[in-house]
Amino acid sequence: MTSATKTAGVGAPARPGTATGGGALAGTGTLVRFALRRDRVRLPVWILALLLGTLSTANSYAELYGTPEDRANAVETMGSPAGLAMSGPRHYLDDYTSGAMLGHQMLGFTAVLVGLMSVLVITRHTRAEEETGRAELLRSTVVGRHAHLAAALSVAALANLVLGLLLALGLGGLGIDGVDAGGSLLYGAAHAAVGLVFAGVAAVTAQLTAHARGATGTALAVIGAAYVLRAAGDSGENGALSWLSPIGWAQRTYVYVDDDWWPLLLCLALAAGCAATGFALSTRRDVGAGIRPQKPGRPVASPALGTPLGLALRLHRGMLAGFGAGLFLMGAMYGSILGQAEDMLKDIDQLQEALERIGGTGIAEAFASMVMVVVAVVAAVYVVMAALRARAEETAGRAEPLLATGLSRGRWAGSHLAVAMGGGTLALLVAGLGFGIAGAASTGDGVLVPRLVGAALAYAPALWVTVGVAAVLFGWFPRASAAAWIVPVYAFVVGYLGQILRFPGWMNNLSPFGHVPRLPAADLDWTQLLVLTLVAAGLVWLGLAGLRRRDLETK
Repeated sequence: MTSATKTAGVGAPARPGTATGGGALAGTGTLVRFALRRDRVRLPVWILALLLGTLSTANSYAELYGTPEDRANAVETMGSPAGLAMSGPRHYLDDYTSGAMLGHQMLGFTAVLVGLMSVLVITRHTRAEEETGRAELLRSTVVGRHAHLAAALSVAALANLVLGLLLALGLGGLGIDGVDAGGSLLYGAAHAAVGLVFAGVAAVTAQLTAHARGATGTALAVIGAAYVLRAAGDSGENGALSWLSPIGWAQRTYVYVDDDWWPLLLCLALAAGCAATGFALSTRRDVGAGIRPQKPGRPVASPALGTPLGLALRLHRGMLAGFGAGLFLMGAMYGSILGQAEDMLKDIDQLQEALERIGGTGIAEAFASMVMVVVAVVAAVYVVMAALRARAEETAGRAEPLLATGLSRGRWAGSHLAVAMGGGTLALLVAGLGFGIAGAASTGDGVLVPRLVGAALAYAPALWVTVGVAAVLFGWFPRASAAAWIVPVYAFVVGYLGQILRFPGWMNNLSPFGHVPRLPAADLDWTQLLVLTLVAAGLVWLGLAGLRRRDLETK
């Protein structure tokens, strides 16, 4: 009996509560319990991270903007089109309390993260189960054809409801002026509603393609489009485009200002519609297949596919293109406000102090240096996903046939790591290019293009170290490979938020990103970059050595 069969309980005697009859939803309750057990670490980490991040931000706003004068200065800063595009609708500025500030500046951002959590839950327990063959194995027992999707939606709904409730209780208990219990309940409900929408979106995308990565990528593209529509609408004259985005609907509850609940009805209606569409589409395809037919391959494969590196490039090209486009747009968005950075930040004392610690000849340079940390962290998300692709190929059973040939383990895994390192560097390049072009247009200083491209590329050795950490975990501790995500998360918390919240310097030194010169504000130090490169090379070598000494694991 395989490990997957044991996990599913196939072949074991039925327990109380286990489905024993037919029906499209038979076995849903059992699958919900299995999914909750599998995610017993992932979901609590997601929920606690979002909760603690929101509570710490709310406290920071209360400290940073403790007086009406401070909040009035913030209104002037956030009232520009660029400020509204990065935050939310203008109506929040009419009564800019600490609560209104939280809803204005944080709701749209955290809604994206909640959507990401929901998408990953759905695709993990639906399309990924079909791709690995576990769904077909389970459906050969008394499990209905809709049970997997119903269970995944139930788990996602439960996670979002728990998050919403904890946000309501946590914010309501802070005792901050302007953050009352009623508004906190709405704030939590808005996050839960947006999470349900994107869970429904993922239920649809999981039916369209035969691959989990394709389903996840399509759903994430919808999240990105929703955010862009929200940003474009809020920075425009009438805000019409924001009404096309579920994130815009959540923000138009005007939490802590008007406390309007009715926009959440739009979210619930869309979530229900998407879920119903997902169930309907699932009846029009075979298990393991997608609605969208796969394109027939070329009669003759490219010679590059006969090499490990060429195959790895083919497998990674979609994700690399998506991250590259996203980082270019991200850099261009930040670059478009570079010319207004001094006016936007001049009255925020704590940010001013953080920028002064970074150094440089002006606020624009220091601001660009701080933004580069965010850009590098997003690129680190890509390199972790790319570096762990080898683990996914191994557990799916696709690596074993390749390694049964003359292909060595080092060349096979090394090709994925090489694409991760090269792709991450390319992503930094296009992000710096977008930042530089938009920044030059915003400030009228064409020299910013090469300077900001160089500032972005300075983080490449830190990305390579991140790949090295993933390689060591994959090679020696494959079941703990997901711990590689700690590197980008820690880098963002300490490298970006730590500058504002005044974390001690030794915490920044624990991150490879903390040893990168903060260009363009700081001077270039080649020694630090060379040391990071050598560390990355050593970690990759160590990881490949571990892979050669262990058995392959296939789920």
